[in-house]
Amino acid sequence: MNPDAITVPVFQLPHGQGLPLPSRATPHAAGMDLRAAIPAGESWEIRPHEWRLLPTGIAMAIPAGYEAQVRPRSGLALKHGITVLNAPGTIDADYRNEVMVVLVNQGQETFEIRRGERIAQILFAPVTTCDWLPVSQVEALGATDRGLGGYGSTGRD
Repeated sequence: MNPDAITVPVFQLPHGQGLPLPSRATPHAAGMDLRAAIPAGESWEIRPHEWRLLPTGIAMAIPAGYEAQVRPRSGLALKHGITVLNAPGTIDADYRNEVMVVLVNQGQETFEIRRGERIAQILFAPVTTCDWLPVSQVEALGATDRGLGGYGSTGRD
C-alpha cells in the first residue's frame, strides 16, 4: 500500500460485478482505467460525430477535499478519434451515484464497445477552494506586464 494514497470506498453495482476495479496499467501511471459495464454479449456503437453515456458499474465515496477527474485514453483518441466529451469530467466528493463516461466519436468510423473494455481513465486530485475578495476597481487587482491584454496579447503565436 502507498502511504500517500487516499482511501476511496467503492461499490460494484450489479451490472459491474465480475469486472476489475479501476487500476493502473503500470506502477507509475497517473490514471486508472475505467471499464464499460455494458451487458455481456452486447456491442454498443458510437457513430462518427455522436456521443454516448456509458456505465462503469461502480459508485464511490470520494474523500472531502478531493475530486475525481475522468479523462480520455490516449490510445483510443489516437487510433479511433474517441475522447471524453466533457474532458476532464469532474466527479465531486458528494456524488454517490454510478460513475458514467460520456464518450464522443470524432473519428470517421463507427466505434464498437464491448463489456470490460477500457473506455477512460480516472484520477484523483485535491480541490482548492477560494474566498472571493471583491474590489472596487480593476486597478486594485495589481499591475502586471500583461496588464489588461486579452487573448493573444503575450505576442506568442
